[in-house]
Amino acid sequence: MDTFCTKLFLSILLFGSCNSDEIAPPPPDVGFVEESNVETLPFEELLNTVQERTFNYFWDFAEPVSGLARERSQENALGGDARNIVTIGGSGFGIACFPAAVERSWITRQEAIERMNKILTFLENAETYNGVFSHWYMGDTGVTRPFSDLDDGGDLVETALLIQGLLINRQYFSENNDQEQSIRDRITAIWEAVQWNFHERGQNVLTWHWSPENEFAIDLKIQGWNEGLIVYVLAASSPTYPIQKETYDNGWASNGEMTNGTTYVGTELPLGEPFGGPLFFAHYSFIGLNPTNLSDQYANYFEQNRAHSLINFEYCRNNPNGYKGYSAESWGLTASDNYEGYSAHSPTNDLGVITPTAALSSFPFTPEESTRALEHFYYDKNDELWGPYGFYDAFSEEFNWVADGYLAIDQGPIVAMIENFRSQLLWNLFMQDSDIQNGLTQLEFNF
Repeated sequence: MDTFCTKLFLSILLFGSCNSDEIAPPPPDVGFVEESNVETLPFEELLNTVQERTFNYFWDFAEPVSGLARERSQENALGGDARNIVTIGGSGFGIACFPAAVERSWITRQEAIERMNKILTFLENAETYNGVFSHWYMGDTGVTRPFSDLDDGGDLVETALLIQGLLINRQYFSENNDQEQSIRDRITAIWEAVQWNFHERGQNVLTWHWSPENEFAIDLKIQGWNEGLIVYVLAASSPTYPIQKETYDNGWASNGEMTNGTTYVGTELPLGEPFGGPLFFAHYSFIGLNPTNLSDQYANYFEQNRAHSLINFEYCRNNPNGYKGYSAESWGLTASDNYEGYSAHSPTNDLGVITPTAALSSFPFTPEESTRALEHFYYDKNDELWGPYGFYDAFSEEFNWVADGYLAIDQGPIVAMIENFRSQLLWNLFMQDSDIQNGLTQLEFNF
């Protein structure tokens, strides 16, 4: 399996049954003995260097016709079509970072406008399904590239990740001129065309996929806790095809069944599966959705994401399986490539693989722990891990393996969440959107 787990996690969710915090105490934080020959940078410069290099995956390496992000960088992947296959969710992450790229002078505002126009033209002409986009497209044609035999139509989660990025840009391109007004209008048209409530099926829960050929045959319901919170927030925020709070409560929250409350390795986890699951659950919905003061009857979402990140960190520091290379400096389990293919790595699915996006995208929640990981990845492992578009996807010292490329869905959150740690720019833009404010109010969030 060499694709993202934004739709696959539910089918592989329960990898184990760790239900307590009885894991061996952590070893002393002795650090690594490797000496780095890489020039030491001031902290802010290091952050900027990592962000800019990683952003180039979405800028320099973008598919040229569509302007969207390629699913992955390995040319021989996906049946040899990898150079042409673009990802909707991963592209949403890259698009979300355009404001940061302009503000930090990696690109000019005019360059961002021109790229946005290319992207919007592609999206306006791509095949959609009740306004919902597919997981993959052929970037040169806009034709759906099926994700699987039954998954050959609309994907509501991928669409939500795209819309999140587009709405950030709708707020950012706010100047009173024809170019930016056009961008705002075109994004609005795409946003308002998504028929979120079509995926309700009268069942008070949203369903992930629909296609003309297979309709709802996959029958995968979007229920928490996972990366799907953004779907329900956007669906409630839609000015044209909204859902009601009942669908959020009955569908997403399963009337409270998504709550946890167990303590793992010293930290209580408010929501979700044992040990929290893969760490992307704490990232994908929060590219734009600011968890800092976000709460409802189920959780405080900053506390949820911090707890999840700390549990992931402490688990790796404890290293109960004794994998080589795990430490307080080298941590982070989430969905990524590995030495056998691809998996949703987590404490209950620990294959000895560290994925840089896990620790780096948690910067807003675990700044000290993420800083230690960043400095280790950049200084100690630079020769093997640092490449043309940032850190390679994953590595395993235990199995003497380093990924040979990148995944859009892993690179994007690094740029976005480091920016939210530094300036809260993406959070501020998204949360200023009046549609989003209306949706959060409808769902009775405090924000």
